[in-house]
Amino acid sequence: MGAQTLQPSGPVVVAGASGTIGRAVAARLVREGCETVCLLRAPANGAPPISLPELAGARIEQVELDDHDALMRLFGALRPAAVISCIASRSGGPRDAWKVDHDANCAMLAAAEASGAKHFVLLSAICVQKPRLAFQHAKLAFEAKLAASPIAHTIVRPTAFFKSLSGQVGRVEAGKPFLLFGDGELTRCKPISDADCARFIVDCLSVPDRKGQILPIGGPGPAISLREQGELLFELAGREPRFKSVPVALFDWTSAVLSMGERWSQWCSDKAEYARIAKYYATESMLLLDPDTGEYSAQATPEFGSDTLRDHYAALLAEHSSAKVCA
Repeated sequence: MGAQTLQPSGPVVVAGASGTIGRAVAARLVREGCETVCLLRAPANGAPPISLPELAGARIEQVELDDHDALMRLFGALRPAAVISCIASRSGGPRDAWKVDHDANCAMLAAAEASGAKHFVLLSAICVQKPRLAFQHAKLAFEAKLAASPIAHTIVRPTAFFKSLSGQVGRVEAGKPFLLFGDGELTRCKPISDADCARFIVDCLSVPDRKGQILPIGGPGPAISLREQGELLFELAGREPRFKSVPVALFDWTSAVLSMGERWSQWCSDKAEYARIAKYYATESMLLLDPDTGEYSAQATPEFGSDTLRDHYAALLAEHSSAKVCA
């Protein structure tokens, strides 16, 4: 069923609006004519409030997402029709993951329930289908609480984002080799742009069939490997492909060494988890997992939107080139 015109009975609250997806969601809601309220953390050390052009037209509320009482007061005053949570742990460390991906979402859900909100849309991640990391377990724990809530819910699990596949644009443009894990064919994904992901999330508010659903979503196919990402970048940059392989075992060695100090050191615990996260993304595809075969399926991974990774890379390279000319 296609998207219908948005006509919420009250404001739509967006948490995580300072992140790239949250900003795109807020901008989309404003364009749709929705009363939009963005939750932002209060600046530290008396710094001026954050100003993001993408949030123009939205109401900004500063609140700490772990302040249960403050959320209750704010949601009670707003009486939101819906809540969209785009928050996520920035580090992925165990402590931060449970604080953000679980506890903060639980506090928002409690406030949403108490204020009479009708719909809670959660931005999750497709990688939770094979949980091995702290942030994945934290996300799944909240997904379960959300599913048990009396509020209608939708859980969106995107594949990779364009931003997460863009870290080596500068290397390629500078003539450096593109880094691969193994042979570069260990994983595949169907990346989705911020704008297309935001449109899918906002559409969840007006498409009845998406309520009560867990929705994996990728961008336009076909699925692309790490090596193919590099080849695409070199092609667009007009350079001969150069690759350098990083052994996956490096992550195992790093996490093994750091894990020896996890019991006594938060620093070691976080760093060991970062190494495990790096290995996960180096070896696991961001595609739908077939429960019958236990294999990732590009064919079964839904596609949405029209933005392509090729166009994204081309735009980034053009920006870099323009910046060099201006400098």
